[in-house]
Amino acid sequence: MQTLAPGGALCLSSVLPVGVAQAGRIGEAVEPAMIVAVEPSPLSKKLRSLNRASVWKLMDQVKVQFKTFHCQGMVKIGDFFWVSSVEIEIPTGGAFDWRKGKGHLFKIDGKGALVADIAIGEGTVYHPSGIDFDGTHIWIAAAEYRPDSQAIIYRFDPAAMKLEEMFRWQDHIGGILRNPLTNTLHGISWGSRRFYQWQLDKSGNVRIPSGTPKGLSRLNSCYYIDYQDNQYIGGNEILYTGLSVYKKPDGSRMAIGGMEIVDMEKQLPVHQQPVELWSPASGASITQNPSWFELRGDTVRAHFMPDDNDSTIYIYEV
Repeated sequence: MQTLAPGGALCLSSVLPVGVAQAGRIGEAVEPAMIVAVEPSPLSKKLRSLNRASVWKLMDQVKVQFKTFHCQGMVKIGDFFWVSSVEIEIPTGGAFDWRKGKGHLFKIDGKGALVADIAIGEGTVYHPSGIDFDGTHIWIAAAEYRPDSQAIIYRFDPAAMKLEEMFRWQDHIGGILRNPLTNTLHGISWGSRRFYQWQLDKSGNVRIPSGTPKGLSRLNSCYYIDYQDNQYIGGNEILYTGLSVYKKPDGSRMAIGGMEIVDMEKQLPVHQQPVELWSPASGASITQNPSWFELRGDTVRAHFMPDDNDSTIYIYEV
């Protein structure tokens, strides 16, 4: 493992209330950004045109050539996949201890080989989040492996291979991304039950609002899916993917995966859709773990990595 020392139906209201704020680690506090009304991106428009009758075609697959543990988030930069993952150790016949584990950020080539393994987190704060790439940095959080805990928010420069701690937060952050239009970070809590927003200044330092984390959050009042990964898709919109597990009367469980596009101006979803795909290897919901979407011509290309440990990246077009 390469260890890098830190260098320094959905109802979403993600904008924090305006109030007294403290400066970030350096620099002065900045005023909260106004949400800018812009046209949806071409990717968003195409995703919104999908429905349950849309046909997803498996176009390719990349067999990952190493043990991946429990994968969380994914982005694709050039020919490389970057995947966050949590490793836990459960003794034979033993119980899970949330205090023991390791966080990873893997760099994977187009043939599934491991190129780099970046250590994420410290001590008990090791569970990586869903991730996103803003064109310069991969944003990633590490948290304790339990709800209502604590987190460290990082940005990682894949060109310089530099991991930088940005700030700490008293809640589990399960997904993080940056909106370049407003220069704001958007995070979700364990199970995506709470939404957070943080303002950055021109130097990239975080404006820390006064008040308690829970008091500064906005509740997600709908429960269709719990978000596993997040992706900024332009036009002040976030694409979330994930799943919910439902218990049937006979005690068996059924997982339903889906995706949602959240409009940050309206603070509401503009598109919600189940994704009726399952891992060819395990039968798990295809959105159980990371995803990453792109538009090629008039076709959506989606990358999914649903299985733990022995993983394959499945590439669909729709």
